Amino acid sequence: MTFGLTFEKLLLIGLIAVLIIGPERLPRAAEGFSRMVRKAGEYLRSTKSRMREEMGPELDDVDWRKLDPRQYDPRRIIRDALFEEPQPAATPTQARETIAEPVAPRVLPQEFSASNRPPFDPEAT
Repeated sequence: MTFGLTFEKLLLIGLIAVLIIGPERLPRAAEGFSRMVRKAGEYLRSTKSRMREEMGPELDDVDWRKLDPRQYDPRRIIRDALFEEPQPAATPTQARETIAEPVAPRVLPQEFSASNRPPFDPEAT
């Protein structure tokens, strides 16, 4: 993941940083930058080891290439879906068995008229 940064762009950013920071503060800035990069590396390593501890040995069994979203081609997914064999439709008795009864009774909407006005909130916008 380079985020579109090439070597030339990084060199230009570094040159601009050197000009802005100046030669007096450059050693401290470089030291701070190296410290930040070192801490980021330590954070990534600790996160990886913690994941291994929490997930256990199953983490090594996961095929991460199968979970890569870049491998999914929408055209292939649609083509596979169109050419696969259709599943048999459920019979009416099977459909009735899978539909659950409503838990709460259905409440009819209240009708408003000139004598029965809807609630009004004077503080609303």
